[in-house]
Amino acid sequence: MTTNLIFRAATKFFLGVLVTAMLIFIPAGTIRFYNGWLLMGILFFPMLVAGLVLAVKNPQLLEKRLNAKEKRKEQNLVVKLSGLMFVAGFILGGLNFRFAWTSLPPVVVQAAAGVFLVGYGLYAEVLRENTYLSRTVEVQVGQRVIDTGLYGIVRHPMYSATVLLFLAIPLVLGSILSFGIFLFYLPIIAMRIKNEEALLRNELLGYIQYCEKVRYRLVPFVW
Repeated sequence: MTTNLIFRAATKFFLGVLVTAMLIFIPAGTIRFYNGWLLMGILFFPMLVAGLVLAVKNPQLLEKRLNAKEKRKEQNLVVKLSGLMFVAGFILGGLNFRFAWTSLPPVVVQAAAGVFLVGYGLYAEVLRENTYLSRTVEVQVGQRVIDTGLYGIVRHPMYSATVLLFLAIPLVLGSILSFGIFLFYLPIIAMRIKNEEALLRNELLGYIQYCEKVRYRLVPFVW
């Protein structure tokens, strides 16, 4: 673990907090937005804890997670579309609160927060199981196929976890309108998975056999 790695991780974390807060609370027109604070808490506190754990236990994996610059054109498009989705969804969530367009019962918001934390737990388990995980689509030197644990159920458990996370976000914000925006994540992630699997089939030894063993990509018995 180096000082540079800590600085980069801390900078990225605090910029993420700042930008997310601006996207939510400025459109809301107030900081007295309970749902916004709830989302900020369940989003960034576990992220901080996970970052600290990785910094101590596995700084190499933390380094990989900080590298988000895609080299492939198709994946660059996925990243840009995902970023646009987040910006639009957060802004709409804030505006929805400001102008009281729609509302959700507290029980729905609380259930969504619970689903979000479950998604975070699955995400953490994927990080534990697969030390080759990076933010970019690539085959690393010495990489091997992981086919146990969650990888024995679906081929892309990290993306399965992100579906839970991202579809819960607008519900935590109390905005069914934002939920409509975040539904675009499904075709976006499907595009990423298909492109990623084309690379893995060509470059990762044993991946074709793994696909024959584990049939489902994202959701068991569905796809």
